[in-house]
Amino acid sequence: MTIMQKALWLIASVGNFSAGYFYMHSQSAFSLILLISTLLYSIIGIYDVFHSRHSLNRLYPVVAYLRYFLESYRVEIQQYFIANDTEERPFNREQRTLVYQRAKNVRDTIAFGTQRNLVEDNYLSLWHSLAPTHIKEAAKRVIIGGASCQQPYSASYLNISAMSFGSLSSNAIEALNLGAKKAGCYHNTGEGAASPYHLKHGGDVVWQLGTGLFGCRDEQGRFNPVSFEKTANLPQIKMIEIKLSQGAKPGHGGVLPKAKITDEIAHIRHISKDKDCISPAVNPECTSPKDLLAFIVQLRSLSGGKPIGFKLCIGNPAEFLSICKAMLETGITPDFITVDGAEGGTGAAPVEFTNRLGLICLEGISIVNNALVGVGLRDKIKIIASGKTASSFDLLAKIAAGADVVNAARTMMMAIGCIQSRHCNTNLCPTGVATQDPARAKAIDIESKSDRVKNFHDNTVASFFELVGSMGLDDPAKLVPQMIKRRSPYGVQMSMGSIVAPLPAMALVDPLQNKLDLDESWQHWWQASSAEQFYVDDIFILKSPEFHQVKTNRV
Repeated sequence: MTIMQKALWLIASVGNFSAGYFYMHSQSAFSLILLISTLLYSIIGIYDVFHSRHSLNRLYPVVAYLRYFLESYRVEIQQYFIANDTEERPFNREQRTLVYQRAKNVRDTIAFGTQRNLVEDNYLSLWHSLAPTHIKEAAKRVIIGGASCQQPYSASYLNISAMSFGSLSSNAIEALNLGAKKAGCYHNTGEGAASPYHLKHGGDVVWQLGTGLFGCRDEQGRFNPVSFEKTANLPQIKMIEIKLSQGAKPGHGGVLPKAKITDEIAHIRHISKDKDCISPAVNPECTSPKDLLAFIVQLRSLSGGKPIGFKLCIGNPAEFLSICKAMLETGITPDFITVDGAEGGTGAAPVEFTNRLGLICLEGISIVNNALVGVGLRDKIKIIASGKTASSFDLLAKIAAGADVVNAARTMMMAIGCIQSRHCNTNLCPTGVATQDPARAKAIDIESKSDRVKNFHDNTVASFFELVGSMGLDDPAKLVPQMIKRRSPYGVQMSMGSIVAPLPAMALVDPLQNKLDLDESWQHWWQASSAEQFYVDDIFILKSPEFHQVKTNRV
């Protein structure tokens, strides 16, 4: 027997007898409490030993519950008492504190120097200029809308990323949308449809059509053009985004746990509330690159010429090149492409999908930017980056990598009170942000939290413009990848993406005419891609670009 099993039998026999004897002779409150305690300990312990399904309870009766109790608060204990300011994931204490400070409009400076190791491998930094300047007013917004767009949209550099009603509470959605209105940025609906809470306060909205087509689906789950046209022409809807995949779970449909599906959500999404809402992994209207582009044309027509784009997390680069080939063959281009990073987000997802699939945001942006340059379409399409943006440097790095504007989700949640408890998928969010429990959601004061969204947005964008100006630039559009410096394993700095040369204009379409020696990876991906289907065999052997560079230099 274990020591706790021996203790149980000792208490169940000698302990109960002694406590009963003591109570019979003293009749005091203490003796009564002691007797009840030993009896309860004995009953629970005997149940654990003979009936519990858990090995720990059988071997360590009663005290095993102490472990379960402490384990239930492990994340909070780690966060508050153990982790230092720079080691937590996904957002460390330093990042969260910065968001809270800027959202509350309080001091966001630090003293006594950085806590970061400035010479660690892959550390990103910038070179400043001795001639800092100010950003031109005309360069502080980005126009989204190509030649076929009749209602182009002027976007902020920082916007609110996709978060649906269902994933977030109604009060959280309202606070975010009112904050977007005050800040002059847009608010993406997420795949759960353009709910009344996204539209109530009149903030600019990007309507995302997920693979479940919520908000514009028929009884069979297919696209309903009538209901789409009705919503798409609302004045608050500024752009429409087709979701092909997302960074939290690329290759997997959206997941809304049954515990979070209320009658209202079931009505808005046109789904059952008796089971988890799992969207299909593939958009039924976009099963091939040409289908995707045809759908874009249809949505553009039904919406009255509003900007139409699509969102994806980059996996096999050849499959994105298949979309580029379809654009060239059909002459159809989206107005924007949102690149989601594999860093994930608020969505519930299997661990393996979150941890192992997809390219991180900066890599995805680089692939998309280079591909569009290589086929001569970059000037027709805007790139929106979505993935883990807490500071103005995060914003700047994505713009430099090739994005035009940036979306942020989790840090916007932090601005309205999220504490990174990581209970988003349980309906037990302690701050009322990611829950459908009305009692918890009421804790969010919409007016005051919307001010915090505005403050975080405005302070971060202002810091971004100041950071760009410190580099001697008067327009964020002048940022290029080589301006971001990465610390190499050898201790010296190198430009981000310096090992792989960026593609020159039209390099993929006509490399011979341009007398270009394309990297063999791009050559393979381009040759393997097809405008007729997304899937491309992932058989190319990736190797360190340094080896290819050495080979080329020797030749």
